[in-house]
Amino acid sequence: MAYDEKLADRIREALADLPDVKEKVMFSGVVFMVNGKMCINVSHDDIMCRIDPAEHAVLMEREYTREMLMKGKMLKGYLYVEPEGTKTKKQLDFWIDKCLAFNKIAKASKKSKKK
Repeated sequence: MAYDEKLADRIREALADLPDVKEKVMFSGVVFMVNGKMCINVSHDDIMCRIDPAEHAVLMEREYTREMLMKGKMLKGYLYVEPEGTKTKKQLDFWIDKCLAFNKIAKASKKSKKK
């Protein structure tokens, strides 16, 4: 499974000061779990962001984003950001901040709660 290791390292560095960060291999890449909840993922060369569903439409208007589809249906609260949208630290930090903000209020999956 190939994913952008340098991008994953940049995310690791950004999350390094948080107390509860774990990594899981899934979604064709690596998922960063924060406080037992999926937060952000590196999949191939993109990042997949778990964001506040209330902000979904506004964030989809930003350049270099695309919807996440599951079984042909759009998943509100998840989106992909292409490499051009994470080139700079400022760009990547924007998305990490959005993911972390939602992580504070997001519910853990039932699977996460069992572990």
